[in-house]
Amino acid sequence: MASMRVHELAKEFNISSKDMLDKLHEMKITAKSHASMLAESDVEKVRQNLSPEIKERAGELPAEEAKQLAEERAEAKRQQAEAERARREAVEQERAAREAERAKRAEEGGSAAKPAAKPQAKKVTNNPFESLASQIESEKERVAREAAERKARARAAAMAKEVAKKQAVEEALRNRNSKGSAHKPAAAAPKRQAPVLGARKSSFDSLLSQIESEKQRIEKQKAEQPARGADANKQQRGARKHGKKGMHVEQHVPELEQQASGEDRYAQMAVKAEELQRDKVLAEARAAVAAANSHEGEGRRKKRKQKREAEARERMEMEAIERGLDPSLVLDDSVVEIPQGSTVAKFAELLGVQPNDVIKRLFMLGQVLTLTQSMSDELVELIADDMGRKVRVVSPEEEFAIVYHDSDEDLKPRPPVVTVMGHVDHGKTSLLDAIRHTGVAEGEAGGITQHIGASVVRIGDRQITFIDTPGHEAFTAMRARGAQVTDVIVLVVASDDGVMPQTIEAINHAKAANVPIVVAVNKIDKPGANPDRVRQELVEYGVIPEDWGGQNMFVNVSAKKKLHIDDLLETILLQADVLELRANPDALASGFVIEANLDKGRGPVATVLVQRGTLHPGDTVVAGTSYGRVRALVDPRGQHIEGAAPSYPVEILGLNSVPVAGDEFRVFEDERDARKLAEERALRARLAEQETKSHMNLDDLFNRIEEGKQTDLNLIVKADVQGSIEALRDAFNKMDQSEVKINIVHSAVGGITETDVTLAAASDAIIIGFNVRPTGKSKQQAEKEKVDIRLYRVIYQAIEDINAARVGLLKPEIVEEDTGTAEVRETFKVPKVGTIAGCYITDGELHRDDKIRLVREGTVIFEGELASLKRFKDDVKAVKQGYECGIGIAGYQDLKVGDTIEGYTIKEVERTE
Repeated sequence: MASMRVHELAKEFNISSKDMLDKLHEMKITAKSHASMLAESDVEKVRQNLSPEIKERAGELPAEEAKQLAEERAEAKRQQAEAERARREAVEQERAAREAERAKRAEEGGSAAKPAAKPQAKKVTNNPFESLASQIESEKERVAREAAERKARARAAAMAKEVAKKQAVEEALRNRNSKGSAHKPAAAAPKRQAPVLGARKSSFDSLLSQIESEKQRIEKQKAEQPARGADANKQQRGARKHGKKGMHVEQHVPELEQQASGEDRYAQMAVKAEELQRDKVLAEARAAVAAANSHEGEGRRKKRKQKREAEARERMEMEAIERGLDPSLVLDDSVVEIPQGSTVAKFAELLGVQPNDVIKRLFMLGQVLTLTQSMSDELVELIADDMGRKVRVVSPEEEFAIVYHDSDEDLKPRPPVVTVMGHVDHGKTSLLDAIRHTGVAEGEAGGITQHIGASVVRIGDRQITFIDTPGHEAFTAMRARGAQVTDVIVLVVASDDGVMPQTIEAINHAKAANVPIVVAVNKIDKPGANPDRVRQELVEYGVIPEDWGGQNMFVNVSAKKKLHIDDLLETILLQADVLELRANPDALASGFVIEANLDKGRGPVATVLVQRGTLHPGDTVVAGTSYGRVRALVDPRGQHIEGAAPSYPVEILGLNSVPVAGDEFRVFEDERDARKLAEERALRARLAEQETKSHMNLDDLFNRIEEGKQTDLNLIVKADVQGSIEALRDAFNKMDQSEVKINIVHSAVGGITETDVTLAAASDAIIIGFNVRPTGKSKQQAEKEKVDIRLYRVIYQAIEDINAARVGLLKPEIVEEDTGTAEVRETFKVPKVGTIAGCYITDGELHRDDKIRLVREGTVIFEGELASLKRFKDDVKAVKQGYECGIGIAGYQDLKVGDTIEGYTIKEVERTE
């Protein structure tokens, strides 16, 4: 069982992708969107869980299973109803207990206020927050009621204390007056009874009665004030007159002087008491509400915090898996990230140790390095392990990579980016031309050109961006740098030719990049076309049509006749709708460089594809080791624009140097930060280039022998037949190996491959090729790795070169300089002339007087000269790359389609050593 996407599984069960995502979340299966890939175990789990439900919906479930499923659902509903009933009963009991307690407190308080009506029982709902709200409301009512009662009791006690104090003062004054007035006895004032505070119905009735009695007393005192005032004046005059004769002097009593304004003072006291009591009641109410909510609030905050931490941890883990890293190292806080190629000083600084400790350990390992010298990845891990520290070596791409996280509200739909791939001569360029012409005919494309390596086609109000530049090599290089610029791949297969090697290569690239494939079966108008055979052949490589139960869309087209081009475009849009492509257009722009070149008039020009944000003139951009301020934006039609949205290709002018295809570009707010990052990247690139190891070659072998640096010569021998390998092996073994020991680390039959170059770089070996040529990209890789490749046609030349290098007697070197490469695509029989090869120049420039070699499947089968070189009917001296020509080879007629003709010249290069 193969892994599937979410929308494919939803289609299988005939439900929507959203419903499928909900069911996956219920089953605890991680899936972000409908395009997420599910593992085989998850697919099996979903099918087992959803199969009964789907069968029941379709009426295909057996009677027994349907009955069992219905019983399980009924039992689940019954248990849920019982749980709900139990919860309701508990809530009712709690409410009844609270009402009983409230009634009991009201009876004990003896309040004379009209008893409040019994609150009507609220309808119990399933929402737990309603129960919490009712509890908080009842708690507020209780706190307010108790506060009012405490307020009334406090006011009554204060009033009683004040009345008792005033009565005591008046009684003392009356007693003094009766003793001091010998001539005129004063009439005894009627004794007032203190109000009884014990027997009362409620605190509020007592308070009202006290206030009323106090008002009556104050009125009575006002009426008696003139008489007492006259007596008091006489007593004061008598006291002043006879004060020194033992007469008693009446004391000053402030309480009696303030009786006239007593009513206002009591009103002010009451207001202050009410304010204090109100503040106290509010504080107690807030405390009660906070206490009721504290436990649940703290729990919610804790859960939300744990949820955020779990989401952040899961996001970091997913990012680590996407980047091919160990999640345990990324999530471990104790792991220190060390940039690749760090110096000893930088390594010590990041670990927080003394540089001398690092140098000492390196010296003990036999590696004498200074503070400014770089450390290899193995040394970094070894020294860190010796110090007991955990480290992770970070590559430059990973160090400067940024992962963006946009919210769903910021994401908006964007157009798809499509790359056309396929075998040579299957109609890729013709299909692109047909698509462009179709867009122009509809009046929506508007002058689509190819001069910047990208095309934009509009279908109604929709847009499709076609990337023309990335062939197989560029596609692989950009993917190696992490530049996933393509959303959909259109695989072009000729219906009369079928699946070819480059078709398989394109399929492998698409699967490695995890990009969906739309197959365009081209040339259906040709007589020998068989689209069904193409489908059958592609099934063997995992590309299965939807009609046959697969997930790949197939469209039969004819680029030459422009048949079904609209169907292909609609299919691409449908695939884009399934992918739900979205991006944030309101952020700082970022994306990847598609191609770049140096223009004589405009300077460095980079063609970029915006993936996020919107690029504007004046933005500060960093692309690889290049940086600068965008002077102008040029769209595919050659017009200057004011902004480039996501999925839109555009040329940018203003960089200080030419970036590399596949480099990521980003917009910085501060130009100083951009310059700093670009300069740091350039410095690291220069250091890495200087530290590139120079492998063994025959030219400096004798110098190494003299310096005592080399005692072994490692060779990798590749030949056309096994007998040649044995002859070379015997010849090398017979050489004097007292000074130099010759080791053949690998030998095999066939052309020189990239694997041979990698092995030579690892073992510091020289590659000896006998009657074979480098295949694929092995020559470019050898130049990059600085691996010496020596090619020979005569066995004694190889032996002489090895021996001469060994004894230091190398003669002036005969160098073969490649001029051009042509691929045979068709052969023609011309009377009295012979076989003519219809060729396409794939590399360099082929000249009329060049020597040539004919290579078939990586093996040289003939060497000679050109007999003729023509363009159409005219003889020409040279044909450049990208043009077709006719080639005749002198003395050789057995030409076949697929052969490669390599042109070269022979030059003598004098030794400089």
